[in-house]
Amino acid sequence: MSKVFDMELFLAGVLTGSHSTRQRHLRQAKAIQAAIDNRWHRDNPWTWQRKHLTWFLNHHVKQHAESTRYYLLTVHLLAHRLGKPWQFSRRAKANNRLDGQPKNHLMALDG
Repeated sequence: MSKVFDMELFLAGVLTGSHSTRQRHLRQAKAIQAAIDNRWHRDNPWTWQRKHLTWFLNHHVKQHAESTRYYLLTVHLLAHRLGKPWQFSRRAKANNRLDGQPKNHLMALDG
C-alpha cells in the first residue's frame, strides 16, 4: 500500500500569512492534487508538469466564481515550491490566445 503524499509538509516552507490563508492554500492544493491524480494518476507534485497545472486552471476553475482567483495564487505557490519558473495567467485558455481570438479561425464560424 502506497503512502499518501503529505501536501501540508510539501508546502510548509512556502506558506506564509495568517492561519486562515495558509489553510485555504492547503485546502486548494489538496483539491488540485486530487484533480490531477484523478485525471493523470499523479498524486505527487514532484511528478507534475506545467501542463497538469494549466489543465487544472483551464478546466476546473473556469466555471467558478471570481473568488477562484486564489487558486492561481496556490498554483504559483506550488510552482515556487517545485523550483519551476512557470508563470500562469487567468486569461490564458487552452484553445484561445490571450487576445480572445480562437487559434483556428474556422471555430469562430459556427452558427
